[in-house]
Amino acid sequence: MTLSRRGFLGLAGLGSVAALPALAGCGGTLPPTDVTVAGFGENAEGVLNVWCRSDTLTGNQVMVDAFHAAQDRLRIELTPIPNSQYVTKLATAIRGGRPPDLVDIDDIYSALFIFRDAFADLTPVIEELPYADRLSPGHLGLATMDDRYYGVPFLADNSVLWCNLELFDRAGISVDEATSSFEGYLEAARALAGLGEDTYGWWTPGNASGTLGFIVQPHIWATDTDMIAGEVGEQYGNVVGNEPLRRTLELMRTFWEEELVAPGSFADDGSRGPADFLAGRAGMTAYSYGSIVPDADPAFLDQIEVRLLSGPDGGECFFDGGDNFAIPNGARNPSGAWEYVRFCLDLEQQSILPDGGYMPVRSDVLTDAFRERYPHAVAPLENLDAGYAPLSLSYNRIYNQPDGPWLEMFRRAVFGGEIEEAMAAAQSRYDLLLRQGDA
Repeated sequence: MTLSRRGFLGLAGLGSVAALPALAGCGGTLPPTDVTVAGFGENAEGVLNVWCRSDTLTGNQVMVDAFHAAQDRLRIELTPIPNSQYVTKLATAIRGGRPPDLVDIDDIYSALFIFRDAFADLTPVIEELPYADRLSPGHLGLATMDDRYYGVPFLADNSVLWCNLELFDRAGISVDEATSSFEGYLEAARALAGLGEDTYGWWTPGNASGTLGFIVQPHIWATDTDMIAGEVGEQYGNVVGNEPLRRTLELMRTFWEEELVAPGSFADDGSRGPADFLAGRAGMTAYSYGSIVPDADPAFLDQIEVRLLSGPDGGECFFDGGDNFAIPNGARNPSGAWEYVRFCLDLEQQSILPDGGYMPVRSDVLTDAFRERYPHAVAPLENLDAGYAPLSLSYNRIYNQPDGPWLEMFRRAVFGGEIEEAMAAAQSRYDLLLRQGDA
């Protein structure tokens, strides 16, 4: 089964709310927000209660400070919620009839609430935005149901490939040739690992479920293939017989067998971040802008180039992570919420998101000044259509939880060498979790 990333926006509207298990009491009892009333999103006053993920607090705080400096009619109370508790706390607030006015939600979790009628239909106001066609299609797709928009992109957290030019030059290899296919990756990793005993070609945290989903899946998606197939409510696993998946696991297995990644990869749970790469001990790593740039020495960054992640024989992709804004039905100040959303989406604000460690969601942010100031943020914005993230109510249970089938398959295949067996076992668990959906 193949899935075009361009076709993803169409797929995002196909699910049936009636076919899904209800998120108990969520959404149905709150009055829907009418965004078509006169003056909506203009000259709002009072207090705006905004919830954000603790993981993206820095990016949100940059926006709040700029908004307060620009006007004094509307004050924002920003409440960070631990990422692991976000879905539960928001569902509880909605069930209790006291939702926040605006939520900054992980885009991959947007559908959990959209398919339970918890978020306002923002289609009319989004379509009025003069830059609507320049917004991240991956983010917007995760906020779409039945051709209607229930959220809007806010900030991006994308996985891309980072290359240490100093090591590449010493190994005598070209970044462009090394990063356009799995063959190039492997040849480059061997050359980089040959530089010295403490130098490795690639960095991968082999025991970090969510991180591995973030940095490994794009190799598969680059072929327009996913591991989840079907419409929401009728989804099933696309694991057995998935050739791009098999070849990706084989590549990671070869990295391990040939010691092209550090031995510590076996137990690395991601808590150290890309430490080996930042220390100059790995020539390549896939990770996010915010995990590399803020902690890196400026001189080190001068030796770094960014590429999108390649499929086995070409193609390119990145994980379209980050956050969407959504206005819950029953919000007390929805007009103020939309005014603030529009402010955050203005080019001036989008252009400073990298200062907080995140990426813009508008392709037209790429001015000469932006390119010069944030050279490592350019690649995804030049190829915004190459971003992707799966629309599924079971993403968390499959990919983020340490007992999920994704991590089990990866470890059994990469460290145990049982690739076909690992894929077969994962198929049945993908099918089960996708049938159950996500409460």
